Amino acid sequence: MVDHRTQVDLGHMRRALELAASGPEADPNPRVGAVVLDSRGEVAGEGFHRGAGSPHAEVEALRNAGHRARGGTAYVTLEPCAHEGRTGPCTDALLDAGVARVVFATGDPNPAASGGAARLGAAGVQVDSGLLKAEALAVNRTWAHRIRTGRPFVTWKFAATLDGRSAAEDGTSQWITGEEARNDVHRLRARCGAIIVGTGTALTDDPGLTVRGLDAPLPRPPLRVVIGRTPLPPSANLFSGEAPTRVFPHRDVGRALRQLAEDGIHHALLEGGPTLAASLLANGLVDEVVAYVAPALLGAGRAAVGSLGIHTIGGAVRLHPTSVSLVGEDVRIIAVPNHQKQETH
Repeated sequence: MVDHRTQVDLGHMRRALELAASGPEADPNPRVGAVVLDSRGEVAGEGFHRGAGSPHAEVEALRNAGHRARGGTAYVTLEPCAHEGRTGPCTDALLDAGVARVVFATGDPNPAASGGAARLGAAGVQVDSGLLKAEALAVNRTWAHRIRTGRPFVTWKFAATLDGRSAAEDGTSQWITGEEARNDVHRLRARCGAIIVGTGTALTDDPGLTVRGLDAPLPRPPLRVVIGRTPLPPSANLFSGEAPTRVFPHRDVGRALRQLAEDGIHHALLEGGPTLAASLLANGLVDEVVAYVAPALLGAGRAAVGSLGIHTIGGAVRLHPTSVSLVGEDVRIIAVPNHQKQETH
């Protein structure tokens, strides 16, 4: 049986998670939400992190609470930071406000920012952790992946017919899927910090890789990334002024991903052709697959992925489906490699 205090804690942490989800998903910083109660247990302030350079969630909630925060409780989805970055440490803000208790969902995996819980406890603040931890981890799964691995979380998106063709025999590929699926891709792009293609796709399809059709403008458009040695003409759509573009004139995809991570990119969307997709898959660099399968048959044409060096069914790259749904008349399948499934269970 859940006692009253636990029920209260759960309610406020769920609200903090709702606030966290309001933050920009592709921002270099984690999404964090905070709720501050006064000493009587009434909500005095709320806040969430609105992006790099803006106040952290705790600071925003404390500002809204004002003097009512003294003797109260703060619920935060991520361990309050203990380092001096573009903004001051949140632990200092909580201590200065006189908060008596801090409840956070999950620890900060970034060693440069962690340690806030110990600092608060040493100052006499009651600290409780682990409440709704799984939900909090899900809010920042790609950001935490970058901290843990040193590279962005890579989602490979592709569209194909039922027989696995991403283009017809004459090279045409517009449009395999319907309008609803294409709109869904734009929503997926909006959640990512970078969109990656190879020079083959850039030259053949001349894509723009922009985000269109959203209800509200993005704080910043995804970085367009091209990997490969073949130069692109200055007239390519990827060099339009609609979004920034970065070209990696080499084929070392691992190195390119590490450089993107150093620049704060934690979620990259792979929209490249079969060759680049095969390279990332073969090197274990794909963390999620989003496939849009159209109810159509071509019988010939370009395959969705190139050779993986697999010669027997036993060597197949196996995926664990996490979602299967209809998007218009197309089927969207979201799946993760089996090694990712094991890591998240």
